[in-house]
Amino acid sequence: MHLSGVDTNLIVVLHALFEEQHVGRAGRRVGLSPSATSHALGRLRALLGDPLFVRAGRSLVPTARALELVPTVKRAIEALEAVVAPPARVDPRSLVRGFRVETTDHLQFVLMRHLDPLVRAEAPGVDVFFQSLQPSTFERLRTGAIDLSIGVNDRLDPDIHRTPLFHDRLVAVVRRGHPALRRRVTLGRFAALEHLLVAPTGTPTGLVDHLLAEHRLTRRVARTSSTFLDMAFLVAETDYVVSLPEKMIAPMLDALKLAILPVPMALPAFTISMVWHKRRATDGAHAWFRGAVERAASKTEGRARSRPARSRRA
Repeated sequence: MHLSGVDTNLIVVLHALFEEQHVGRAGRRVGLSPSATSHALGRLRALLGDPLFVRAGRSLVPTARALELVPTVKRAIEALEAVVAPPARVDPRSLVRGFRVETTDHLQFVLMRHLDPLVRAEAPGVDVFFQSLQPSTFERLRTGAIDLSIGVNDRLDPDIHRTPLFHDRLVAVVRRGHPALRRRVTLGRFAALEHLLVAPTGTPTGLVDHLLAEHRLTRRVARTSSTFLDMAFLVAETDYVVSLPEKMIAPMLDALKLAILPVPMALPAFTISMVWHKRRATDGAHAWFRGAVERAASKTEGRARSRPARSRRA
């Protein structure tokens, strides 16, 4: 017999009859009239091929077949109740789970220092695995290969959800004592410097090139790298200039003896967001982790803006 041909409400009535052993009381328990409950018992008898309950004075007593069914029916009712029950509130302290996050090295650097102590304090059993962004991020979110992606996510598919985390901007960075800091920085002088560029695909053009082109200027990109942090260390030991996210570079200025070059042009600003697939929207553990990432990101917004080095007039 296929379940599609069975009215599962009859199992609910059967469980009530087991508990009450009285048609009227069983009916009140499930919200049925005595006649409707009697009708349901008749259908159960026909379905199972057994009387199930017989009269013993004023009471109904279960048959041997009915007694055999008691534990099975009880488990079935518990399973059905679990299916329709609201999701249990997640206690982060009891979570034992790993979350996989795709992002860039610079965002991992910006967020990890705030996210790690938060996760260790609230959910010591949770592991976090960061990995590099992939071209197939949305598909990996759909299949569950990753839980979150964090980056500049402007164009989304309808099944991908997004939460903005913080705003950032590019700043031009040089080493302290760089010759460019000794005189007023014009666009022409900025363009004439040897530049570094973070380019995951190795293409030596970026947003700054498009902005310079609007002023009919070009620059030489002498080195590219697929990661941001490499560039911070390279520019600290050379006369290159590199445009890097301000939130990444601000805490490194003193340690690496770097300075922000005041460029007479508004460098690109952008919003960092986390994205996930809608299948995770009601996952309580996933919701807690998203909230933890949001709280970690909010700590980056509280940072004071880094101060550019003063340039001397020519």
